[in-house]
Amino acid sequence: MPVYSAPTKDTQFILHDVLKVTEASTPGYDELEKAFTGAILEEAGKISSEVLHPLNTVGDQEGCRLENGVVYTPTGFKEAFEQVKDGGWTGLDMPEQYGGQNMPYVLGTAVGEYFSAANQAFVMYQGLTHGASAAILAHGTDAQKDTYLPKMISCEWTGTMNLTEPHCGTDLGLMRTKAEPQEDGSYKVSGQKIFISAGDHDMSDNVIHLVLAKIPGGPDGIKGVSLFIVPKFTLNEDGTPGARNGVSVGNIEKKMGIHGNSTCVMNYDEATGYLLGDAHKGMRAMFTMMNEARLGVGMQGVSQAEAAYQNAVEYAKDRLQGRDVTGVKNPDGPADPLIVHPDIRRSLMDQKSFVEGGRAFLLWGSTLIDQAHRDKNTDADGLVSLLTPVIKGFLSDEGYDMTVKAQQVFGGHGYIEEHGMSQYTRDARIAQIYEGANGVQALDLVGRKLAVDGGKYVMAFFELVKNFCKENTDLSEDFTKSFIAPLKAASKDLQAASMYFMQNGMKNPNNALSGSYDFMHMFGHVCLGLMWAQMGKAAQEALDAGASDAAFYETKIATGRYYMARRLPATKLHLARIETGADTVMALDAANF
Repeated sequence: MPVYSAPTKDTQFILHDVLKVTEASTPGYDELEKAFTGAILEEAGKISSEVLHPLNTVGDQEGCRLENGVVYTPTGFKEAFEQVKDGGWTGLDMPEQYGGQNMPYVLGTAVGEYFSAANQAFVMYQGLTHGASAAILAHGTDAQKDTYLPKMISCEWTGTMNLTEPHCGTDLGLMRTKAEPQEDGSYKVSGQKIFISAGDHDMSDNVIHLVLAKIPGGPDGIKGVSLFIVPKFTLNEDGTPGARNGVSVGNIEKKMGIHGNSTCVMNYDEATGYLLGDAHKGMRAMFTMMNEARLGVGMQGVSQAEAAYQNAVEYAKDRLQGRDVTGVKNPDGPADPLIVHPDIRRSLMDQKSFVEGGRAFLLWGSTLIDQAHRDKNTDADGLVSLLTPVIKGFLSDEGYDMTVKAQQVFGGHGYIEEHGMSQYTRDARIAQIYEGANGVQALDLVGRKLAVDGGKYVMAFFELVKNFCKENTDLSEDFTKSFIAPLKAASKDLQAASMYFMQNGMKNPNNALSGSYDFMHMFGHVCLGLMWAQMGKAAQEALDAGASDAAFYETKIATGRYYMARRLPATKLHLARIETGADTVMALDAANF
């Protein structure tokens, strides 16, 4: 059976040595003392390894089932959900006014990674609820907030987001679900939604669906879409669940992975719904939920890669296979362990350097969200908006690739379900697809985000990298060679790609769009390069200060050097592809494919 142990020490290193959270001016960060965050992370790690992780295989093997209109979750899920709720984990970073603990988002992200690594399918039930709560918090009336948020933040009621329909996914302007206005101010919602994660289950007393629909007579296309609160059970006057609403589960999808999460076809038959936010402004309200979800999906890429990596390391140390070409390392055994071989080391270093760099990227992005929400910092909001498609697309792509590498370490045993490695690969795969497929993330990055406010935020990112390099060039000759020089080179590649888009994208938009995926990955590598440079600096400072655990910091520097030398140069390949333009991409007529 697979193993998992929460990487609390690494998270603490990022929070306190790299991001220096207690020194930040963001409201609430002064409370994030090392002992405080350590206690929370240790407890979250304990729940992850002892409660959630043992159910990961159970959820994968059993899946969810629909019987007589009732959705049942896998064995043990309901009891585990009660433990998570009782511990207050579902409202960790939500407002105290509605029953949350009002801790910073960055701490919620750190805990979320552990839960997701332990059991991605399980944590999605509370994760979707968190996103739905955030949308109601941002766009709901006071009455709606008072009605729904206390129950949702505690997960006594759970939440969903309903966008996709059988005939339309990304192009939501094509949706057919309609909402007919009623005299009492409510709406009758009718239509079908598919791929609804946590659409129904037996772990909460009510499910609060956020449903995109069109009010008849509204504008055409996406401009005519509104967002509605549609509860599974309508509410009595005292706020308790009452009669069953006109919403039902048509089917549970049979999926490649995340079997423990009930991905439902939802049918709405004149279900009573209530407008959330303004009419015909549904996408603005839904994006509150989707942007948060996209960072969460990037987190899923890192979390599945972390869990898979931990198991690959254990296997590589134990499995005897061949001899070290430089000399026998296990003279008392018939062979040396896999980990002596350079190609296995390459694979494990790819995984380790991605996971640790990706974790830092996620936590940095989370601090920007805290700055935007708690400090009302519009520059932080703009920067994290720019980085969101990179966080989602790059981290989920690379996370999936790393689970494949981890599976490969096991050889044939990685293909056998007994070892559990295929689940990490299957579960990680969905992260590249949902909450906006990664190709769409790349188009959003290049087609929309780069040009926001005249390119203000991408220029701010370049300036951030430039300033870091300038301020730390003289730190040491070795640091400059190992970290600063590669980061400078990669950033110049990214700037060159941006310039190519500016010079060639206007006369032929396909020149930009055909290079968008490469640009998203190039941007991701530069972000991880920046994270590794910051971690390398922090680790060296700790060593210079006489840190007691020198091996941890030496390992951190060695891992960073690997990323800068072996992974970051990928920016040159991506730039070369981008600069070929659209001609070869668009050369064939559709009939010739």
